[in-house]
Amino acid sequence: MVGKNCVAIASDTRLGAQAMTVDMNFPKIFPMTDHTMIGLAGLATDVLTLRDQFKYKVKMYHLKEDRVMAPRTLAHVVSSTLYEKRFGPYFVEPIVAGLDPRTHEPFICCTDTIGCIDFAKDFVVVGNATENLYGMCEGLWEPNLEPEDLFETISQALLNAVDRNALAGWGAVVHVITPERVITRNLKARCD
Repeated sequence: MVGKNCVAIASDTRLGAQAMTVDMNFPKIFPMTDHTMIGLAGLATDVLTLRDQFKYKVKMYHLKEDRVMAPRTLAHVVSSTLYEKRFGPYFVEPIVAGLDPRTHEPFICCTDTIGCIDFAKDFVVVGNATENLYGMCEGLWEPNLEPEDLFETISQALLNAVDRNALAGWGAVVHVITPERVITRNLKARCD
């Protein structure tokens, strides 16, 4: 979700195989730079594989270019990485969220499993609670939210959406990225 000079990214913490819960504290959001994070929803093995690939590519970019990768550039790296495997795709839907390192302009986007980018000015959602999340985000999001208001909005949207989905939940983690710092908070949710 985009706010006023800030951006937030959130996920639940459940890892499951359909109705069977495997882990209750599985990370799905990973920092790529100081002001950019990537969220990966999908098959756990592909999440971990792509996390390592994207970290490697971001570090190599920093070494070659001698500058920090912008979120828009990371989105195109994610897209091309997924498109390379389009005939045997990774089962992952990534979200890139961050602030431009020079202008601090908020940026969010998501891709499908073969790398088609969906840019947005308000919010993007992926995962198995997508339908519920769209409804909650459309009802709660407002333009120019301050960091604390953005945290509250994304938290309420996520918690209310996963409460209506039996395959999601077991808590949540929310990251609010501002030009000064990243605020991370863990949320309690239903555990059934």
